[in-house]
Amino acid sequence: VQQISGMLMKMFQKVRLEKPGQVDPRAAEFTLSLLAAMYDRSGTGYIKTRSAAAALIALSGDTLLAKYRAFFQFYAVPDGKVAVITRSGLRSLLTALNQIPAIVGESCTLSCVEIATRSCFHGVLKSAIVEEKFLSWLRSEPALLLWLPTCYRLSATAMVSHQARCR
Repeated sequence: VQQISGMLMKMFQKVRLEKPGQVDPRAAEFTLSLLAAMYDRSGTGYIKTRSAAAALIALSGDTLLAKYRAFFQFYAVPDGKVAVITRSGLRSLLTALNQIPAIVGESCTLSCVEIATRSCFHGVLKSAIVEEKFLSWLRSEPALLLWLPTCYRLSATAMVSHQARCR
């Protein structure tokens, strides 16, 4: 938790310098509180770095495709000349991401993670998949992660303005 706290402070301080007035001075504190509520419910003082990174990627303002690629890069392992994500890596990612809606009481059970993993690996004979297969599966909007594109669309449309008057 202390390492993540330091990293968040540096990250938000840098953003505060780049975008003055747009970042709450307590952003690092609030973000750490959220991460602790999601990943350290028993107060051990320990949060898995990969889980925290997955949450930060998911909650970032980046595009869906950029988020999906970042998930893959963060959870992939080398396999010869290519990177792949294994079933256990995907389970780990999905379990971490499932904690985000869980914080507001909207989580699935562990069986949902297993069902999603099976659907991603449907028709795959190997124990791991390449990035294109992973991205293709995510674009199909699996039920476990349906909140992610929905939240992205909501945030993207929040900034849209048009000149039409509504009655």
